[in-house]
Amino acid sequence: MKTAIIILSDPKNGGEEAFGRAFNGLASAYDFKQKGDDVTILFQGTGTRWPAELSRSKNPAHELFEAVKDKIAGVSCGCADAFGATEDAEKSGCDLVKDNPVPNTGGMASLQRLRSEGYTVMTF
Repeated sequence: MKTAIIILSDPKNGGEEAFGRAFNGLASAYDFKQKGDDVTILFQGTGTRWPAELSRSKNPAHELFEAVKDKIAGVSCGCADAFGATEDAEKSGCDLVKDNPVPNTGGMASLQRLRSEGYTVMTF
């Protein structure tokens, strides 16, 4: 079983709802990882702001973020650029994913590639 978890929620806007979505995405990745399944995490859209937030030790999901950090494929480059998250994402140790060459962007994460590789895509 192969699962791609895409975190889209915005830490700046959503309060508990946005945190809940990010937390549940990470918790799902943790569950898949613990069971030995192939899982990957991508931050896309305004979700590219999460790695900076989750890297803070005072964030309630920090330990969970650290536990699945090895499963993070990265952040969508074009999205990070659009939402001002590029520098913070890189400081958090996340790669910029550019395998979908969308015009007028630095490239974005390709969900089509994930599907073609057999991943079930889940969004949070």
